[in-house]
Amino acid sequence: MTKTNKKIGKTILILSLFSIAMGFMEGAVVVYLRKIYYPNGFTFPLIPIDANLALTEILRESATLIMLITIGILAGRTKTERFGFFIFCFAVWDITYYISLYLILGWPSSVFTWDILFLIPVTWVGPVIGPVLNSISMILLALLISYFTSRNIKTNITTREWLFLIIGSLTVIISYTEDYVSFMQRRFSFWELISPKNNYEVMQLATAYIPESFAWGIFIAGEIFILLAVLHFFLRNKKTLTM
Repeated sequence: MTKTNKKIGKTILILSLFSIAMGFMEGAVVVYLRKIYYPNGFTFPLIPIDANLALTEILRESATLIMLITIGILAGRTKTERFGFFIFCFAVWDITYYISLYLILGWPSSVFTWDILFLIPVTWVGPVIGPVLNSISMILLALLISYFTSRNIKTNITTREWLFLIIGSLTVIISYTEDYVSFMQRRFSFWELISPKNNYEVMQLATAYIPESFAWGIFIAGEIFILLAVLHFFLRNKKTLTM
């Protein structure tokens, strides 16, 4: 094993430990919240929460993203590798979050259990297996980025690959928000839904929301685009190394 490979292996180990710790911390916060608001177990519809607490949750999610982005920036040698380390940390954090909830609460009972995934700019909902599959894809791409960067510091993501990643990511996000937005738009327009001045009314209506269906077709289409980007990145860089 070369000196460079040892350094990268050490970096990935440290990032993994950081992300696992963050994932457990995130899980612990949710354990506390569920003990307070869902003593009999989390389920839909949502229980109304204080507006300040809702804002705090949104800010907490924002802070989590900032922490994951900054650790990626600190660890990476190039812009591409920094992006790779960011998505690696995000993925490990997300998977650890679900593992910690399962170990502490016995939740989720199944990978198809519905969960609230994110709150920005609107609520994302979906079965747990969705973000887990997304995380596995991110880990795969991140490791490939690190592997090829170690052999060629000029390794980058091409415009075509970025296009696949962006289309895939936006498509996956649509699959997570489609059911919730459809429910909320029976009363609010999209712009009213994300406007801060409507926070109270939106939260009140959200407490009546129960997931009805998940857009599996949209989700799978998004994952295919992401995996196409990963495959293209791998084949292109493998070919470059063998030339």
